[in-house]
Amino acid sequence: MKRLSIPAVIVLILALVVAIGSQTFLGACVHEDGSFGPCHWAARALLGEGCLAAALALLALFVEQARLGLYLASALNAVLGLLTPGTLIAICGMDTMRCRMVMKPAMTVLWVLMLAAAAAGCAMEYRRAKRG
Repeated sequence: MKRLSIPAVIVLILALVVAIGSQTFLGACVHEDGSFGPCHWAARALLGEGCLAAALALLALFVEQARLGLYLASALNAVLGLLTPGTLIAICGMDTMRCRMVMKPAMTVLWVLMLAAAAAGCAMEYRRAKRG
């Protein structure tokens, strides 16, 4: 019988919030003239990283034999997500812009929680593998 993996469920929920939020309520700056700044590309990258995290979590839910590797991949993806806005992809320079006030802090919290859930899943699966 398959056992439900709580860390995978947590990662899936957080990944969906990242993917949807990066394009909507946690998204980048919206300019009045319809143009977009560099933070737009950070939000697009976060969409891709969130979708990847969701796919890894879904696989971890259904493929028990590969959970440890999937959790490791999720943890590495979370580190990439943490580095995306502001480090790997520039965001707006003004502290009052939406990307600095909303997107970056929210994404930081979500990715840290996802990293913690993936690390907990790794620890659980490693202990389960050692027990046999």
